[in-house]
Amino acid sequence: MLNHGSFGACPEPVMAARQAIIEDLEANPMVALERAFEPRLDAARAEVAAFIGADPEGTVVVPNATTGVSTVLRSLRFRPGDELLTTDHEYNACLNALQAAADEAKARVIRVPIRLPIRDPREVTEAILSAVTPHTRLAMVSHVTSPSGLVFPIEDIVRELDRLGVDTLVDAAHSPGMVPVDVRLLGAAYWTANNHKWICGPKVSGVLVVREDRRHLIRPLVTSHGANDPRTDRPRLWQLFDWQGTGDPSPFLSTPFAIRLLGTLHPDGWPGLMAENREAAIRSRRALLEAVGGEPIAPESMLGSMASVVLPAGLLRTDEDARALRDSLAEDDHIEVPISPFPVPAARADRSTLPSRFFARISRQRYVEDSDVDRLIEAFARRGITAGSAGAAERSAIVSA
Repeated sequence: MLNHGSFGACPEPVMAARQAIIEDLEANPMVALERAFEPRLDAARAEVAAFIGADPEGTVVVPNATTGVSTVLRSLRFRPGDELLTTDHEYNACLNALQAAADEAKARVIRVPIRLPIRDPREVTEAILSAVTPHTRLAMVSHVTSPSGLVFPIEDIVRELDRLGVDTLVDAAHSPGMVPVDVRLLGAAYWTANNHKWICGPKVSGVLVVREDRRHLIRPLVTSHGANDPRTDRPRLWQLFDWQGTGDPSPFLSTPFAIRLLGTLHPDGWPGLMAENREAAIRSRRALLEAVGGEPIAPESMLGSMASVVLPAGLLRTDEDARALRDSLAEDDHIEVPISPFPVPAARADRSTLPSRFFARISRQRYVEDSDVDRLIEAFARRGITAGSAGAAERSAIVSA
């Protein structure tokens, strides 16, 4: 399993903790969803907010970071001629959401190309800033990019955009548990992340954090009882988001168990675990580059617990080719690893534009061993994917192997 980055992996003790919450809910929903719900949610929120360095009053639960992105984009009001800034390293679903918001308002999406290879992280910041105009209303930027697996210099990006009067929506889907996070210190207007990835919480558990001066702008995608809640002892954002109809609160309520558990896996706690995973990702990239050839897409300073390498040119051509190779590795070699076309479809000029390159992306959580990466290298070698291999003549054999 070399694809921890997509969906995480929930440890058995955390699943047991979640199951206990579910059983408690089913035993008496009136207690679990009425009388005890807010105290339990507030306690879990406080623990998660402390882990990410966020203000609890600006922290609300969302199913995932994609929902967090859409929540912000659907809450803000854009006008014709406004520009929504992003990069070509963003997540396909979030680019779709940005385009939908722009289309509805007759605004424009400006996709900044981040050229590869990156020699210095400052190139990312400079590329984004160079695209800012008087019409730029919002920038959506990933902290850790999904297709390329790179850690962008998000502190510099947010600070410089703020200096220019541009709010940033940070897609931090991969950040908690992979890299150190301090949302207050970062100061982004909007920040959203998943708890199921590197924290290893249950699926369908994410957070949206809104800066204090922007909280009055944000509304949930579902309007429910909180819209006319007369109480004055709870933050307005909590009233709007905490109850959106009957649902399953167990994924978020059990997230603190995951935070505590993973913090025990290394003598130095979470900092030690993140550093160990990063070192493993660096080793993996070095081994893969030696095996398949090519140059790194960015310096090692831009790696977290994931690393992507470019597969030799000419071996794959289309999105379907990438899926076929991914599925072949899964079915024939029992190896799960993303084979990702780049740019993603939503970052291309149009539907007819083909990817310019293909990444193999490795995720290193504690359960992954160096020998797992060796197995992938061996599987690539059996398909002729090695240093120096290229050419369309070999493509069909590699895809169907």
